Amino acid sequence: MQIINLLISATLQLILFSIIPFIWWLISGRKALGLFKWLGLKKPVVRNKIKYIITFVGTIIVMGIPAFLIVPMFVDNSEFASSQFSGQGVSALIPILIYAFLQTGLSEELLFRGFLTKRLVHKFGFQVGNMVQGLLFGFMHGAMFISTAGLLGAIIIIVITGTGGWLMGWINEKQSGGSMISSWLLHGCSNLLASIIVMFNIF
Repeated sequence: MQIINLLISATLQLILFSIIPFIWWLISGRKALGLFKWLGLKKPVVRNKIKYIITFVGTIIVMGIPAFLIVPMFVDNSEFASSQFSGQGVSALIPILIYAFLQTGLSEELLFRGFLTKRLVHKFGFQVGNMVQGLLFGFMHGAMFISTAGLLGAIIIIVITGTGGWLMGWINEKQSGGSMISSWLLHGCSNLLASIIVMFNIF
């Protein structure tokens, strides 16, 4: 039952997060590129594999370590979406994969790196466009916890997730030939790590 509920929830979230990009593409992008290529859903073109791997692993560390060591000082673990898997062990693996890679990873990457980053970078250049999308990504996560984490906690969450968003935009646009597959995998791996920690009650 949990798997079916998660699949329904993931599908609804994917549809919700895809509405604005789809409408924007219909109005301004469909003559130039198909929807998937326009969003960056294409095979990554990696020229420097060592730099790519260092960035990939480094981003997981940048997003993971502060999230596990600092954020719990301000936010109760039960308030995170991954807390639904608390203490379930291996039996939660398939639901966690759905949650990590589809419900949050794919839906957020379609909106933030597939849609926003590409539009902002096209309009303002890479440095400004990527910085703005990273900040928006951070503010979205900070806004979700400001009522429980307080202002300082929300600022810390904004900095951590905003930096992660900036790094994911950078790995897509500068190291993957504009493919958002890299940030999707990165985002999913980060969520998976957080969920595994919760499902085995490691902290």
